[in-house]
Order: sequence, then C-alpha cells, then structure tokens
Amino acid sequence: MENVVAGLSTVDYVIFGVYALVVIAIGLFASKKNTQSAEGYFLAGKSIPWWAVGASLIAANISAEQFIGMSGSGFAIGFGIAAYEFMAAVTLILVGKYFLPIFIEKGIYTIPEFVEKRFNKTLKTILAVFWLCLYIFVNLSSVLYLGGTALQVILGIPMMYAILGLAAFALIYSVYGGLSAVVWTDVIQVAVLVIGGFATSYLSLKWIGGDNGAMAGLSTLINEVPEHFTMILDQSNPQFSNLPGIAVLIGGMWVANLYYWGFNQYIIQRTFAAKSVDEAQKGLVFAAFLKCITPIIVVIPGIAAYYITVHNPAMLESMKEMYGEMVANNIPTMDHTDSAYPWVAQLLPVGVKGLVFAALSAAIVSSLASMLNSTATIFTMDIFKEYINKNASDLTLVTVGRITAVCALVVAIFLAPMLSTLGQAFQYIQEYTGVVSPGILAVFVCGLFYKKTTSNAAIIGVLASIVIALLLKFLPINMPFIDQMMYTLVLTIAVIVFVSLSSNPVDDDEKAIKTTAETFKTSGGFAIASYAVLLIVAVIYAAFWNPQLGFGF
Repeated sequence: MENVVAGLSTVDYVIFGVYALVVIAIGLFASKKNTQSAEGYFLAGKSIPWWAVGASLIAANISAEQFIGMSGSGFAIGFGIAAYEFMAAVTLILVGKYFLPIFIEKGIYTIPEFVEKRFNKTLKTILAVFWLCLYIFVNLSSVLYLGGTALQVILGIPMMYAILGLAAFALIYSVYGGLSAVVWTDVIQVAVLVIGGFATSYLSLKWIGGDNGAMAGLSTLINEVPEHFTMILDQSNPQFSNLPGIAVLIGGMWVANLYYWGFNQYIIQRTFAAKSVDEAQKGLVFAAFLKCITPIIVVIPGIAAYYITVHNPAMLESMKEMYGEMVANNIPTMDHTDSAYPWVAQLLPVGVKGLVFAALSAAIVSSLASMLNSTATIFTMDIFKEYINKNASDLTLVTVGRITAVCALVVAIFLAPMLSTLGQAFQYIQEYTGVVSPGILAVFVCGLFYKKTTSNAAIIGVLASIVIALLLKFLPINMPFIDQMMYTLVLTIAVIVFVSLSSNPVDDDEKAIKTTAETFKTSGGFAIASYAVLLIVAVIYAAFWNPQLGFGF
C-alpha cells in the first residue's frame, strides 16, 4: 500500500488510456453496420445476443448513481440499501416473463409507442414529453454531477472540466453509432466496472482486516457495526424513513423497480434489440445474476468508509500516518455521504487506482450513452416523426436522433453543477422519480392486464397520480417516500378502474391486450435460472435479516 500517491500515476493513466481507446474503437467498429437505417441506429438491427443484452442492461443501470450515490447510502444506512439491487433481480425475472413478450410482439421502438397502440396518441405524447424531461433534467444531469464529483475528489480535476470530459467521452461513439455502439461497448464496460469494483471492495476490507485479510475485515464490519448489515430496519432506526422496514419487501420498492426495469426506455430498449424473445429473456435473467453481486461492489466500500471514519477514529488516525494528509481530504460525513466512494478510491495503490478510475468512468459513460440514445429515440420516433415529418427518410431520422442527443447533453452539462446541494443523491433521485413513477406504472399494469381500461381512464389516472403523490408528499404526517409510492399506485389504479367502469361497465376496451398461456411460455433454462436467482435473494435476506444475532466468517 506504500505506493499510494495523490491523483493518478503514469501507470494509472496508461491503464485508463488503454481502456478508453478500446471502448472507442469497439464503439466505432460496431457502428459500421447499423447507422444507415432507423432500426439499425435505434435498435441495433435487432441482432443482439442474450449475453450482450444482459451486460448492457447492467452497464446502463450501474452508474455514478450506484458507485457514488448508493455507496453514500451504504455509509449512512448500511447494507439495507442493497434492497434496491436484490429486488431488482427479482423484478427482472417478472419483466422477462410477463411484460417483455407483449412488448416485442408489438414490434415497438419505444415505450411511448406501445402506449399509442394500447391507448391513444394523446397519452403517448404526454408520456414521451415526460420521459424526455426526466432523462435530461434528472437522469443525465445527475449522472454528470455525481461523476464529476468523483473525478474532482479522486483526481483534483475541477468539477466543470470533469463533467465536460465525461460528456465528450460518451458523445464520441454513442451519438455516431447508435444503440449498436452502446451495447457492444457496454460488454467491455461491465467487465471493467465489475473487476474494478471488486478491487475497491477487496482492498477496503483488507485495510480493516489487516494481515488477516479481506474476509476478516468483512467479519469485523459485521460484528462491530451490525446495524449497518440489517436488511430490514425498525422504526427506531434514524434511516427508517428511507427504508421503512418490511414495506421495502412488500410495498413501494416494487413500484420503483417495476417502473424502472419494465417501462423505462433507456433500460428496456436493449431488450427490443435482441435477436428474439428467448434471447431477450435470457439476457434479463443474466442481468438478474449480475444484480445480486452489485451490492458487493458498491455498498461495501461505503460501509468500510463509515467504519474507518466514524466508528473507528483510531484507525483513521493510523491511516493518516501511513498515507499522509490525503486521508484527511474529503472525509465523508453524515451530512455529505456521497464522498464515501471517492474517498476510498483515492487511497488505492498505483495501477489499481487506474483500474478503478476506468471502472467508474465505464459506469458513468455507459449510462450517459444509454440515456442519450433513448432520449434521441423517443424524440425522433414519438415527436419528430409523429408531428414534424411523418414521411422522414431513415437518414433524416438518424440525423435528427444525433442532433437530439447532442442538444440533450448540452442542457445536462449546464444543469449538472447546480445539483451540488444534494445530500444522499441516490435517495434524492429515487424520491423525486417516485412522484411520477407510480402513476405511469398504474397505467401500464392496467393497460396490460385489465382489459376494461380505457384511454380516458389512463389519462385521468396518470394526471391524478401527480396530485395524489404531491398531497402525500406534503401532508403534515411524516410518511416514508416508499410508502407514498405504494399508496399512490393503489389510489391511481382505483381511479383508473373507476373511470373505466363508469364509461364502459360491460365490454372490454377495443384496444385491450389479448394474451394466452402461450404468450408467457418461457424456456426451461430461463425457469431454472430464475429459481436460482430467487434462491440467492432468499438466502441473503435470511442471513442478514438481523445480523446482531451473530454469525461468523
């Protein structure tokens, strides 16, 4: 560890440089075949195999929001924040079995396009505009801000330069190459971020375990800060409002996950690009396995940082003697938890720091690329082609998509520095996305599985959901936002059902989705892999439900 130095060494820069060149080269090479047609640019010619689908799903999902935001929540809350990851693994299976077959059968480019097929153009446009605003003003800007924060802490790069560098990196290959470039570079990105993430977790645990190794460090964490390994928080826990006990498993977190993995364009779009429904389903279950290991990569470093800086100040002092004043830079606190991961990363040895820098960049850039591509797809296919030029050629559509991506990125670059007042960024993003996600989920669930749902009911429901969510949010009672999401979903579904029955009490809606048992039939491999994922999640919850009962490693 004596090789730790401030910033990056020449070796670190070489490692990062090789990574960057490989990613750009693969992105540009993958672009050659799929940039001339709309299907090629926006859906990669529907040629993606399952393993690339799964890797791309995770690369699009894991970003600064996880590395920085979730690690910060690990610092403040503990392993309980990993519920988002474990519930996501289960959600991916549900999406693969019950939602995806219907979407692919409809041959759609975008989620708003499905809305038009099931409901009408008005609702499609409402949701298309909503998603464009969400991607630009929340997702893109927050990823750039959190990524810029990380680079500022690790390398000392001014925030604005870091943001511009990340934006340029994503722009180089994703805007030109479309989804094909994004997916194939994601395969490299996810490999780098998994290896780099494991390296950070291993070394942070080794600091704590000393000569006894990383597993001893993990055992020390569990034994000395057991409250940070409780999966289900009780009401006495100061973080209960963020993870309200058993409601995490049976309540609002399902809203967040089903919305995100099932109806979020920049996530679900790569499954539309799969070779077949079976390949897409295999990709989803592969992604579910990867989600099960994500907490090791992103949450453990945050808990380790808490142990060193808050629980064991003597260890912090000894590390200051070993590593110098660098340890005193950007020490995370309960008021600024999002510096936890960057603080750990800046202490890594030469070579490893370059790998982790590449991993963090991979997470940020892959998510930016995915968001840009989906923003371009929605605007081009649901706004431009629908309202501006119905007869646009494929070349025109691809050009409009590229221009849209550039414009969205420019806006996000200006907005990103304004987010510097965030506390726990991961929780912030979840909470404010949660104002709108329950209503959208209600519309889709009713539209897919309740045949009497009418277009008017869906429009009234999605608009009413915003009012319901804001009322619940600003009521004088202190209701956890996850609970708010569940109540908003239930009430919105009730509104949709009531309006539907009021206008059409007997007959099914003329655009109702008709399904059979064959629609939801899956391969044996998908079923076996799904059971394995469910078993892994069950074992983890059984082991960490209450670690204060004691167990060893």
